[in-house]
Amino acid sequence: MGEFVRVTDSANMKPGSGIVAEVNGKTLAIFNVDGAFHVIDNTCVHRGGPLGEGDLAGHVVTCPWHGWEYDVATGGCVNNPSAKVVRYHVKVEGTDVKALL
Repeated sequence: MGEFVRVTDSANMKPGSGIVAEVNGKTLAIFNVDGAFHVIDNTCVHRGGPLGEGDLAGHVVTCPWHGWEYDVATGGCVNNPSAKVVRYHVKVEGTDVKALL
């Protein structure tokens, strides 16, 4: 069973933005969708692109390398429903955004 680990400070993230963070040996993409935080694996399953560097529109991030799109709330791939990235459960304590790793 995992534990909730701090991945970022909510004050560092404006709504509609994403960042990349290295936490406990994992590279994570963290997104702020209208004040709700979502954490997924940073690596696109298509060719390994950095999802945290992609453009976020609503709850969908577009991989900057080849345009694959992922729902940051579910980890599901919009382009290929059989593909997905790992999505982590998130909670916010004060200004700490934590993910269950």
